[in-house]
Amino acid sequence: MAVETTDAAAGSSQRVRNSRIATNRYLGGIFILLSIYGLFLGRDFLTPVLLAFMLATTLSPIVRYLSKWYVPPVVSATLLIVMSVMAFGMIGYATSGPVSQMINQAPEIGARLNERVATIRQAIDKAVEATSQIDNVAENVSDGKTQKVVIAQPGILSRAAGNLLSVGTTMAITFVLSLFLLASGTMFYQKIIQSFSLLSDKKKALRVVYNVEREISRYLFTITFINIIVGVVVGCGLWVIGIPNAFVWGVAATILNFLPYVGALIAIVLTGIISLVSFDSLAYSLLAPAFILLVHIMEGQFLTPLLLGRRLELNAVAVFISISFWSWLWGFVGALMAVPLLVVIKVVCDNFDNLKPFGNFLSAHQPPIKIDAEETAPGTTPVTNIS
Repeated sequence: MAVETTDAAAGSSQRVRNSRIATNRYLGGIFILLSIYGLFLGRDFLTPVLLAFMLATTLSPIVRYLSKWYVPPVVSATLLIVMSVMAFGMIGYATSGPVSQMINQAPEIGARLNERVATIRQAIDKAVEATSQIDNVAENVSDGKTQKVVIAQPGILSRAAGNLLSVGTTMAITFVLSLFLLASGTMFYQKIIQSFSLLSDKKKALRVVYNVEREISRYLFTITFINIIVGVVVGCGLWVIGIPNAFVWGVAATILNFLPYVGALIAIVLTGIISLVSFDSLAYSLLAPAFILLVHIMEGQFLTPLLLGRRLELNAVAVFISISFWSWLWGFVGALMAVPLLVVIKVVCDNFDNLKPFGNFLSAHQPPIKIDAEETAPGTTPVTNIS
Protein backbone atom coordinates (compact mmCIF):
# COMPACT_ATOMS: atom_id res chain seq x y z
CA MET A 1 0.00 0.00 0.00
CA ALA A 2 2.86 2.34 0.87
CA VAL A 3 4.57 1.51 -2.43
CA GLU A 4 1.45 2.43 -4.41
CA THR A 5 1.17 5.71 -2.50
CA THR A 6 4.82 6.49 -3.27
CA ASP A 7 4.35 5.68 -6.97
CA ALA A 8 1.24 7.87 -7.14
CA ALA A 9 3.08 10.76 -5.48
CA ALA A 10 6.02 10.36 -7.86
CA GLY A 11 3.68 10.29 -10.86
CA SER A 12 1.86 13.37 -9.64
CA SER A 13 5.16 15.18 -9.12
CA GLN A 14 6.29 14.22 -12.61
CA ARG A 15 3.04 15.50 -14.12
CA VAL A 16 3.48 18.80 -12.27
CA ARG A 17 7.03 19.14 -13.61
CA ASN A 18 5.89 18.34 -17.15
CA SER A 19 3.09 20.88 -16.84
CA ARG A 20 5.54 23.53 -15.66
CA ILE A 21 7.93 22.77 -18.52
CA ALA A 22 5.11 23.00 -21.08
CA THR A 23 3.89 26.27 -19.52
CA ASN A 24 7.39 27.74 -19.64
CA ARG A 25 7.71 26.77 -23.29
CA TYR A 26 4.39 28.39 -24.16
CA LEU A 27 5.34 31.54 -22.26
CA GLY A 28 8.72 31.58 -23.99
CA GLY A 29 7.07 31.32 -27.42
CA ILE A 30 4.60 34.09 -26.56
CA PHE A 31 7.47 36.29 -25.33
CA ILE A 32 9.40 35.75 -28.57
CA LEU A 33 6.36 36.62 -30.71
CA LEU A 34 5.64 39.74 -28.65
CA SER A 35 9.30 40.79 -28.87
CA ILE A 36 9.28 40.48 -32.67
CA TYR A 37 6.05 42.46 -32.85
CA GLY A 38 7.54 45.10 -30.54
CA LEU A 39 10.65 45.36 -32.74
CA PHE A 40 8.40 45.87 -35.76
CA LEU A 41 6.31 48.57 -34.09
CA GLY A 42 9.33 50.37 -32.67
CA ARG A 43 11.45 50.31 -35.82
CA ASP A 44 11.29 54.10 -36.27
CA PHE A 45 12.73 54.57 -32.79
CA LEU A 46 15.06 51.58 -32.56
CA THR A 47 16.71 52.02 -35.97
CA PRO A 48 18.46 55.36 -35.24
CA VAL A 49 19.31 54.22 -31.70
CA LEU A 50 21.07 51.06 -32.91
CA LEU A 51 22.77 52.98 -35.71
CA ALA A 52 24.02 55.48 -33.13
CA PHE A 53 25.42 52.73 -30.90
CA MET A 54 27.16 51.12 -33.89
CA LEU A 55 28.64 54.43 -35.05
CA ALA A 56 29.80 55.27 -31.54
CA THR A 57 31.32 51.82 -31.11
CA THR A 58 33.08 52.12 -34.47
CA LEU A 59 34.62 55.48 -33.58
CA SER A 60 35.41 54.64 -29.94
CA PRO A 61 38.95 53.30 -30.70
CA ILE A 62 39.86 56.71 -32.13
CA VAL A 63 38.48 58.47 -29.05
CA ARG A 64 40.47 56.16 -26.75
CA TYR A 65 43.64 56.71 -28.77
CA LEU A 66 43.26 60.50 -28.68
CA SER A 67 42.60 60.37 -24.95
CA LYS A 68 46.11 58.97 -24.49
CA TRP A 69 47.35 62.27 -25.95
CA TYR A 70 45.26 64.19 -23.39
CA VAL A 71 42.49 65.08 -25.84
CA PRO A 72 39.19 65.24 -23.90
CA PRO A 73 36.50 62.81 -25.12
CA VAL A 74 34.11 65.71 -25.65
CA VAL A 75 36.50 67.41 -28.07
CA SER A 76 37.46 64.25 -29.98
CA ALA A 77 33.83 63.08 -30.16
CA THR A 78 32.68 66.44 -31.49
CA LEU A 79 35.40 66.48 -34.15
CA LEU A 80 34.66 62.91 -35.23
CA ILE A 81 30.90 63.46 -35.48
CA VAL A 82 31.35 66.73 -37.38
CA MET A 83 33.74 65.01 -39.79
CA SER A 84 31.30 62.11 -40.20
CA VAL A 85 28.42 64.49 -40.95
CA MET A 86 30.55 66.35 -43.49
CA ALA A 87 31.66 63.08 -45.12
CA PHE A 88 28.11 61.75 -45.39
CA GLY A 89 26.91 65.13 -46.66
CA MET A 90 29.60 65.36 -49.32
CA ILE A 91 28.98 61.80 -50.49
CA GLY A 92 25.23 62.39 -50.57
CA TYR A 93 25.66 65.62 -52.52
CA ALA A 94 28.12 64.04 -54.97
CA THR A 95 25.88 61.04 -55.65
CA SER A 96 22.54 62.87 -55.75
CA GLY A 97 23.10 64.26 -59.26
CA PRO A 98 24.16 60.98 -60.93
CA VAL A 99 21.47 59.01 -59.09
CA SER A 100 18.79 61.47 -60.23
CA GLN A 101 20.11 61.22 -63.76
CA MET A 102 19.96 57.42 -63.63
CA ILE A 103 16.39 57.55 -62.33
CA ASN A 104 15.38 59.89 -65.16
CA GLN A 105 17.05 57.60 -67.69
CA ALA A 106 15.36 54.49 -66.29
CA PRO A 107 12.91 54.17 -69.25
CA GLU A 108 15.77 54.43 -71.73
CA ILE A 109 17.83 51.92 -69.76
CA GLY A 110 14.87 49.55 -69.67
CA ALA A 111 14.28 49.88 -73.42
CA ARG A 112 17.95 49.29 -74.15
CA LEU A 113 18.00 46.28 -71.85
CA ASN A 114 14.92 44.87 -73.56
CA GLU A 115 16.72 45.06 -76.88
CA ARG A 116 19.73 43.18 -75.51
CA VAL A 117 17.70 40.40 -73.96
CA ALA A 118 14.89 40.26 -76.52
CA THR A 119 15.41 36.58 -77.17
CA ILE A 120 15.07 35.76 -73.48
CA ARG A 121 11.89 37.78 -73.10
CA GLN A 122 9.96 36.03 -75.86
CA ALA A 123 8.66 33.29 -73.58
CA ILE A 124 7.84 35.79 -70.85
CA ASP A 125 5.98 38.02 -73.32
CA LYS A 126 3.83 35.10 -74.41
CA ALA A 127 2.87 34.40 -70.80
CA VAL A 128 2.08 38.08 -70.19
CA GLU A 129 -0.04 38.20 -73.34
CA ALA A 130 -2.01 35.17 -72.22
CA THR A 131 -2.57 36.74 -68.82
CA SER A 132 -3.81 39.99 -70.37
CA GLN A 133 -6.24 38.06 -72.57
CA ILE A 134 -7.65 36.33 -69.50
CA ASP A 135 -8.09 39.70 -67.81
CA ASN A 136 -9.93 41.08 -70.86
CA VAL A 137 -12.28 38.10 -70.88
CA ALA A 138 -13.01 38.57 -67.20
CA GLU A 139 -13.80 42.26 -67.72
CA ASN A 140 -16.17 41.48 -70.61
CA VAL A 141 -18.03 38.81 -68.59
CA SER A 142 -18.47 41.06 -65.55
CA ASP A 143 -21.59 43.18 -65.15
CA GLY A 144 -21.38 46.49 -66.90
CA LYS A 145 -23.02 48.24 -63.97
CA THR A 146 -20.28 47.12 -61.59
CA GLN A 147 -18.20 50.07 -60.45
CA LYS A 148 -14.46 49.75 -60.07
CA VAL A 149 -12.96 51.29 -56.98
CA VAL A 150 -9.51 52.77 -57.48
CA ILE A 151 -7.63 53.82 -54.38
CA ALA A 152 -5.83 57.07 -54.94
CA GLN A 153 -2.12 56.68 -54.25
CA PRO A 154 0.06 59.52 -53.02
CA GLY A 155 2.08 61.29 -55.65
CA ILE A 156 5.73 60.61 -56.33
CA LEU A 157 6.81 63.96 -54.96
CA SER A 158 4.90 63.52 -51.70
CA ARG A 159 6.33 60.01 -51.21
CA ALA A 160 9.84 61.24 -51.96
CA ALA A 161 9.43 64.16 -49.56
CA GLY A 162 8.19 61.84 -46.83
CA ASN A 163 11.07 59.41 -47.34
CA LEU A 164 13.61 62.25 -47.37
CA LEU A 165 12.19 63.66 -44.15
CA SER A 166 12.30 60.24 -42.50
CA VAL A 167 15.91 59.65 -43.58
CA GLY A 168 16.90 63.13 -42.39
CA THR A 169 15.30 62.58 -38.99
CA THR A 170 16.97 59.19 -38.61
CA MET A 171 20.39 60.58 -39.50
CA ALA A 172 19.99 63.53 -37.15
CA ILE A 173 19.07 61.30 -34.21
CA THR A 174 21.91 58.92 -35.07
CA PHE A 175 24.61 61.59 -35.13
CA VAL A 176 23.38 63.45 -32.04
CA LEU A 177 23.06 60.28 -29.96
CA SER A 178 26.48 59.08 -31.19
CA LEU A 179 27.97 62.37 -30.02
CA PHE A 180 26.56 61.91 -26.52
CA LEU A 181 27.69 58.29 -26.38
CA LEU A 182 31.25 59.11 -27.42
CA ALA A 183 31.47 62.18 -25.20
CA SER A 184 30.26 60.27 -22.14
CA GLY A 185 33.55 58.36 -21.98
CA THR A 186 33.53 55.74 -19.21
CA MET A 187 30.27 56.85 -17.62
CA PHE A 188 28.44 53.65 -18.60
CA TYR A 189 31.26 51.52 -17.21
CA GLN A 190 31.05 53.36 -13.90
CA LYS A 191 27.30 52.79 -13.77
CA ILE A 192 27.79 49.07 -14.39
CA ILE A 193 30.41 48.83 -11.63
CA GLN A 194 28.15 50.65 -9.19
CA SER A 195 25.37 48.12 -9.73
CA PHE A 196 27.45 45.35 -8.08
CA SER A 197 28.30 45.19 -4.40
CA LEU A 198 31.16 42.69 -4.31
CA LEU A 199 34.59 43.70 -5.62
CA SER A 200 35.03 40.38 -7.44
CA ASP A 201 31.72 40.86 -9.25
CA LYS A 202 32.74 44.39 -10.21
CA LYS A 203 36.03 43.18 -11.68
CA LYS A 204 34.34 40.37 -13.60
CA ALA A 205 31.62 42.63 -14.98
CA LEU A 206 34.16 45.27 -16.00
CA ARG A 207 36.35 42.66 -17.68
CA VAL A 208 33.42 41.25 -19.66
CA VAL A 209 32.19 44.71 -20.70
CA TYR A 210 35.65 45.76 -21.83
CA ASN A 211 36.12 42.53 -23.81
CA VAL A 212 32.76 42.92 -25.54
CA GLU A 213 33.30 46.61 -26.31
CA ARG A 214 36.85 46.03 -27.59
CA GLU A 215 35.96 43.13 -29.89
CA ILE A 216 32.84 44.81 -31.28
CA SER A 217 34.62 48.13 -31.90
CA ARG A 218 37.51 46.31 -33.55
CA TYR A 219 35.16 44.40 -35.83
CA LEU A 220 33.04 47.39 -36.82
CA PHE A 221 36.04 49.67 -37.36
CA THR A 222 37.93 47.05 -39.37
CA ILE A 223 34.98 45.97 -41.52
CA THR A 224 34.15 49.61 -42.28
CA PHE A 225 37.76 50.20 -43.34
CA ILE A 226 37.69 47.06 -45.52
CA ASN A 227 34.42 48.12 -47.17
CA ILE A 228 35.84 51.56 -47.96
CA ILE A 229 38.84 49.91 -49.63
CA VAL A 230 36.51 47.68 -51.64
CA GLY A 231 34.46 50.69 -52.72
CA VAL A 232 37.53 52.65 -53.81
CA VAL A 233 38.92 49.71 -55.80
CA VAL A 234 35.53 49.00 -57.42
CA GLY A 235 34.96 52.66 -58.29
CA CYS A 236 38.43 53.09 -59.83
CA GLY A 237 38.18 49.81 -61.73
CA LEU A 238 34.76 50.61 -63.18
CA TRP A 239 36.01 54.08 -64.16
CA VAL A 240 38.90 52.48 -66.06
CA ILE A 241 36.51 50.04 -67.76
CA GLY A 242 34.25 52.93 -68.77
CA ILE A 243 31.12 52.36 -66.68
CA PRO A 244 29.09 55.58 -66.35
CA ASN A 245 28.89 57.10 -62.85
CA ALA A 246 31.65 54.88 -61.49
CA PHE A 247 31.76 56.93 -58.27
CA VAL A 248 28.15 56.00 -57.49
CA TRP A 249 28.89 52.31 -57.99
CA GLY A 250 31.92 52.60 -55.72
CA VAL A 251 29.75 54.07 -52.96
CA ALA A 252 27.14 51.37 -53.58
CA ALA A 253 29.84 48.68 -53.33
CA THR A 254 30.94 50.10 -49.98
CA ILE A 255 27.41 50.00 -48.58
CA LEU A 256 26.46 46.64 -50.08
CA ASN A 257 29.60 44.99 -48.75
CA PHE A 258 28.05 45.16 -45.27
CA LEU A 259 25.80 42.37 -46.60
CA PRO A 260 28.03 39.29 -46.95
CA TYR A 261 27.35 37.23 -50.08
CA VAL A 262 24.08 39.05 -50.82
CA GLY A 263 25.67 42.48 -51.29
CA ALA A 264 28.27 41.15 -53.74
CA LEU A 265 25.54 39.40 -55.74
CA ILE A 266 23.46 42.59 -55.92
CA ALA A 267 26.48 44.62 -57.05
CA ILE A 268 27.37 42.08 -59.74
CA VAL A 269 23.81 41.98 -61.11
CA LEU A 270 23.39 45.76 -61.16
CA THR A 271 26.74 46.43 -62.82
CA GLY A 272 26.00 43.64 -65.29
CA ILE A 273 22.77 45.38 -66.29
CA ILE A 274 24.52 48.74 -66.71
CA SER A 275 27.29 47.08 -68.72
CA LEU A 276 24.79 45.45 -71.07
CA VAL A 277 23.16 48.82 -71.63
CA SER A 278 26.39 50.82 -71.96
CA PHE A 279 28.50 48.61 -74.26
CA ASP A 280 27.70 47.04 -77.61
CA SER A 281 30.07 44.13 -77.20
CA LEU A 282 28.61 41.35 -75.06
CA ALA A 283 32.06 40.06 -74.13
CA TYR A 284 33.22 43.50 -72.98
CA SER A 285 30.03 44.04 -70.99
CA LEU A 286 30.92 41.00 -68.88
CA LEU A 287 34.20 42.62 -67.82
CA ALA A 288 32.68 44.87 -65.12
CA PRO A 289 30.75 42.15 -63.20
CA ALA A 290 33.75 39.83 -63.53
CA PHE A 291 35.97 42.53 -62.04
CA ILE A 292 33.61 43.03 -59.07
CA LEU A 293 33.51 39.27 -58.53
CA LEU A 294 37.32 39.19 -58.52
CA VAL A 295 37.48 42.06 -56.02
CA HIS A 296 35.10 40.33 -53.62
CA ILE A 297 36.97 37.03 -53.92
CA MET A 298 40.26 38.78 -53.10
CA GLU A 299 38.61 40.64 -50.21
CA GLY A 300 37.01 37.53 -48.74
CA GLN A 301 40.02 35.24 -49.11
CA PHE A 302 42.92 37.57 -48.32
CA LEU A 303 42.05 41.08 -47.08
CA THR A 304 39.43 40.26 -44.44
CA PRO A 305 41.32 37.29 -42.92
CA LEU A 306 44.51 39.39 -42.85
CA LEU A 307 42.98 42.40 -41.08
CA LEU A 308 40.18 40.80 -39.08
CA GLY A 309 41.26 37.22 -38.55
CA ARG A 310 39.13 34.09 -38.36
CA ARG A 311 37.86 34.43 -34.81
CA LEU A 312 34.77 36.50 -35.67
CA GLU A 313 33.99 34.65 -38.89
CA LEU A 314 30.31 33.74 -38.87
CA ASN A 315 28.34 30.74 -39.98
CA ALA A 316 26.97 31.33 -43.49
CA VAL A 317 23.58 29.86 -42.57
CA ALA A 318 23.31 32.18 -39.56
CA VAL A 319 24.28 35.14 -41.75
CA PHE A 320 21.58 34.41 -44.33
CA ILE A 321 18.95 33.88 -41.62
CA SER A 322 19.95 37.13 -39.90
CA ILE A 323 19.86 39.15 -43.13
CA SER A 324 16.49 37.66 -44.10
CA PHE A 325 14.98 38.29 -40.66
CA TRP A 326 16.14 41.89 -40.21
CA SER A 327 15.37 42.86 -43.82
CA TRP A 328 11.85 41.47 -43.36
CA LEU A 329 11.54 43.35 -40.06
CA TRP A 330 13.20 46.72 -40.84
CA GLY A 331 13.81 46.74 -44.59
CA PHE A 332 17.13 47.63 -46.19
CA VAL A 333 18.46 49.40 -43.08
CA GLY A 334 17.76 46.27 -41.07
CA ALA A 335 19.63 44.18 -43.63
CA LEU A 336 22.67 46.45 -43.29
CA MET A 337 22.61 46.08 -39.50
CA ALA A 338 21.98 42.31 -39.56
CA VAL A 339 25.58 41.11 -39.60
CA PRO A 340 26.94 43.69 -37.09
CA LEU A 341 24.10 42.74 -34.73
CA LEU A 342 24.95 39.08 -35.23
CA VAL A 343 28.58 39.80 -34.36
CA VAL A 344 27.46 41.66 -31.23
CA ILE A 345 25.38 38.64 -30.18
CA LYS A 346 28.28 36.26 -30.84
CA VAL A 347 30.78 38.36 -28.86
CA VAL A 348 28.37 38.62 -25.93
CA CYS A 349 27.75 34.85 -26.00
CA ASP A 350 31.49 34.11 -26.11
CA ASN A 351 32.01 36.07 -22.89
CA PHE A 352 29.37 34.21 -20.86
CA ASP A 353 29.76 30.55 -20.05
CA ASN A 354 26.05 29.76 -20.25
CA LEU A 355 25.79 31.30 -23.75
CA LYS A 356 28.99 29.87 -25.26
CA PRO A 357 27.19 26.97 -27.02
CA PHE A 358 25.03 29.44 -28.96
CA GLY A 359 28.10 31.56 -29.78
CA ASN A 360 29.82 28.42 -31.04
CA PHE A 361 26.81 27.74 -33.27
CA LEU A 362 27.16 31.20 -34.83
CA SER A 363 30.87 30.75 -35.60
CA ALA A 364 32.05 29.45 -38.94
CA HIS A 365 34.69 27.05 -37.62
CA GLN A 366 34.41 24.65 -34.73
CA PRO A 367 37.57 23.44 -32.98
CA PRO A 368 38.15 19.69 -33.13
CA ILE A 369 36.79 17.65 -30.22
CA LYS A 370 39.02 14.91 -28.88
CA ILE A 371 37.19 11.78 -27.72
CA ASP A 372 39.03 8.88 -26.15
CA ALA A 373 38.44 5.38 -27.42
CA GLU A 374 37.28 4.27 -23.97
CA GLU A 375 34.42 6.75 -24.01
CA THR A 376 32.81 5.38 -27.15
CA ALA A 377 29.82 3.06 -27.00
CA PRO A 378 30.45 -0.69 -27.11
CA GLY A 379 30.43 -2.14 -30.59
CA THR A 380 31.14 1.19 -32.31
CA THR A 381 34.26 2.45 -34.03
CA PRO A 382 36.31 4.76 -31.78
CA VAL A 383 36.21 8.39 -32.89
CA THR A 384 39.40 10.31 -32.26
CA ASN A 385 38.67 13.60 -34.01
CA ILE A 386 35.39 15.36 -34.75
CA SER A 387 35.66 18.57 -36.74
